[in-house]
Amino acid sequence: MIFVITGTQLPFDRLIRILDDIAPLLDEEIVAQVNGSGYLPHHINTIDLLPPDEFDRLFRQARLIVAHAGIGTILSALQYQKPIIIFPRIAAQGEHRNEHQLATAAKMSEAGWVYVAHDKEELKALLLKPELHPLCTIGPTASESLIQSITDFIEE
Repeated sequence: MIFVITGTQLPFDRLIRILDDIAPLLDEEIVAQVNGSGYLPHHINTIDLLPPDEFDRLFRQARLIVAHAGIGTILSALQYQKPIIIFPRIAAQGEHRNEHQLATAAKMSEAGWVYVAHDKEELKALLLKPELHPLCTIGPTASESLIQSITDFIEE
């Protein structure tokens, strides 16, 4: 199953339309959490907002995550060892207030932590790859060295 996360602030109809176009090429269920989307897809399952426990269950069950460039979603995918394709919102198209998602996607891609697609063809190419794997994983807590650095800073 592919789990799609569009965020909770604004609808992300562009991503849902693109996935709906690509879905017939895939032999896999696509479930998307959409926040008040105005587009009614024909080939993917959408849910407005999920309770946290259901969201977590779908996240854990998913083979692949496709998401806006929200840092919480990215960190969750890295922690749960899920491959993630980031499809950033574009403020110039009215999808967000500023272009921070483009910057986040660029930095995460540069670090080699996520797959990034900016348009339908890039997303389609990634979704049709036989095996996407997690590019990076993280643990559930900060590293001991980071914790010690913060502790030292606070104690000074």
